[in-house]
Amino acid sequence: MESTQNLQGKKIAALMTEGFEQVEFTEPKKALQDAGATVHLIAPKGGSVKAWDETEWGETFDADLPLAGADPSQYDALLLPGGVMNPDNLRTEQQAIKFIQHFFEQQKPVAAICHAPTLLVEADVVDGLTLTSFPSIKTDLRNAGADWVDQEVVVDGNLVTSRNPNDIPAFNRETIKLISEGVKEKQSA
Repeated sequence: MESTQNLQGKKIAALMTEGFEQVEFTEPKKALQDAGATVHLIAPKGGSVKAWDETEWGETFDADLPLAGADPSQYDALLLPGGVMNPDNLRTEQQAIKFIQHFFEQQKPVAAICHAPTLLVEADVVDGLTLTSFPSIKTDLRNAGADWVDQEVVVDGNLVTSRNPNDIPAFNRETIKLISEGVKEKQSA
């Protein structure tokens, strides 16, 4: 019997730039890889990006691809780590916003934690969705049409969201479950 945790052959794009919250990348990446997926770190300019580790700069991670060389159609799902600086800087990159929008247009799984849902506001994809985030951005999400709730993990369609690093175990569990289920089909007209 095949495990629902089997992500063998699945490719996950992790989109981030300087100042992403380190544990919000390293822990989901490890869980996804342990389930059999390949995870590519995609950064706007490629090269390397420095993480934020709670209250100070963390480790530096090498990007697998620059954003310009990444084709979203080659990925099964998208991981968006939070941190305050990371999504605030990424939301000014039009190419990053288009990359994110592809996953919503194709109804592919997207996992966004902490401050990362601000990217979803910029991508104009949260209207009518129920989600959670770090509490400081709940008004932004509500103003963009989302139904914000204070829960450790929320799954709405193909979107998984969580509030902060304490929620990572639930975030990882639901992300893997959603990716293993595959794309939820669009209703045909």
